[in-house]
Amino acid sequence: MSITSDTTAPLKGLDKFYIGGEWVTPSSSSTISVIEPATEQVYYQVPEAQNADVERAVTAARTAFDEGPWPKLTHAQRAEFLRAIGAAVRERADDVTQVWPRESGIVHGAAQAMIGGVPDAYDFYAGLAETFAFEEAATPTAGGRYGLISREPVGVVGAIIPWNAPMTLIAYKLAPALLAGCTVVLKASPEAPGAPYIMADIAEKIGLPAGVLNVLTADREVSESLVRDPRVDKIAFTGSTVAGRRIASILGERIGRYTLELGGKSAAVILDDMDLAEAAASLSGAECFLSGQVCSSLTRIVVPRRRHDELADALAGTFSQVKLGDPFAPGVQMGPLAMERQRDRVEGYIAQGVSEGAKLVTGGGRPKDLDRGWFIEPTVFANVDNSWKIAQEEIFGPVLSVIPADDEEDAIRIANDTIYGLNAAVFTHDADRARAVGDRLRAGTVGHNGFRTDFGIGFGGFKQSGIGREGGVDGLLPYLENKTMIFEEKPSRFPG
Repeated sequence: MSITSDTTAPLKGLDKFYIGGEWVTPSSSSTISVIEPATEQVYYQVPEAQNADVERAVTAARTAFDEGPWPKLTHAQRAEFLRAIGAAVRERADDVTQVWPRESGIVHGAAQAMIGGVPDAYDFYAGLAETFAFEEAATPTAGGRYGLISREPVGVVGAIIPWNAPMTLIAYKLAPALLAGCTVVLKASPEAPGAPYIMADIAEKIGLPAGVLNVLTADREVSESLVRDPRVDKIAFTGSTVAGRRIASILGERIGRYTLELGGKSAAVILDDMDLAEAAASLSGAECFLSGQVCSSLTRIVVPRRRHDELADALAGTFSQVKLGDPFAPGVQMGPLAMERQRDRVEGYIAQGVSEGAKLVTGGGRPKDLDRGWFIEPTVFANVDNSWKIAQEEIFGPVLSVIPADDEEDAIRIANDTIYGLNAAVFTHDADRARAVGDRLRAGTVGHNGFRTDFGIGFGGFKQSGIGREGGVDGLLPYLENKTMIFEEKPSRFPG
């Protein structure tokens, strides 16, 4: 079966960059082709930024921060822009959900469900204008009578986002940055620049001051110039741990600020009282989202040894029934992987798992009824040793490893035996046991009986899964610098 598409991308300015409040001509004729993963056809093209374009964008952001009106506005005034952005995102929801599946392979229905929460992020941070203590009185301890903590914008932010969920990840960088008073250079992924282009169009529509948001698309080498530029005060990055290490090392040279939301190899710990059919349905269903191309996916399934075979069979039963195909077709549960190199990567790990001695219980190949598109079958390995590559390295595809544990203590040890610590889950019908085991898991999020992450509360990882948090009140803090002020007399403008 072949999948065809002749849809035109609903995007503006595809031959330009959005810099300094204007759609500007790129410095070169170099372009990037965005390939639709279900058809392997070119969907649209955008210009590829060069160092000169990045320099121009940083200059615009720096000028807007140092000389423009944006940082001088009150938080309440900036909140009105955030609400306008949220309203505009709601208006463009259909466009987003047309583009997203054609860039990353997400099923259209899942995209529709996800986009609904994006405007809420802008509204949430707008609400913090009234409730967050941007200024706070403090008692001096070394002289002076009146102390003040003033939380001020960190400055120019370079926001670097990946291709898998761009609209959501933009929101949880852009919204807190704008509320704080920062200006932003948004660097789009070459595989999925659609959401950033929509955000540029929205910025122009709502009259965001020039230079507050600047948007361009660049590959890794040119993107590094954004990280290296000393005029950029902070980098907010979501992507691989390998790239995160590189960014942190560069910023360490100049003491640049950063938040890093990186990779994961998250464990689901199945306790001995859990209904295995229920667990299997939950785990395989969650792994269908974005074809497993999610950093917080629960891909290491740790189960009591005596129940291992039963769970492996249950996962094989549910996962093998997943319907693959056109992300826009009714009834399809999982689309393709986002790009050819991603499918090559997943196939390489599947081959590695077989060579290491894992038992392949379902999947492992390309679906025979789809002759085009970067599809891969949902795959389950059983009898996996936690030291093997398929259990230690992030695959970023629909591949589950079932790992036997001797007892609960051994299960906790296995779950924590990883360089990552992004997400985890405990499957049990006893909430107290879930809490007790969850307390001992070294992960930024622990869910009960399912894959659960919540940017509304806060999201981020332990260990090499990242530094800092995105979402919630904690997601605002990295965009602020604390200034301590001490006075002999009380100023007229003083909190309390």
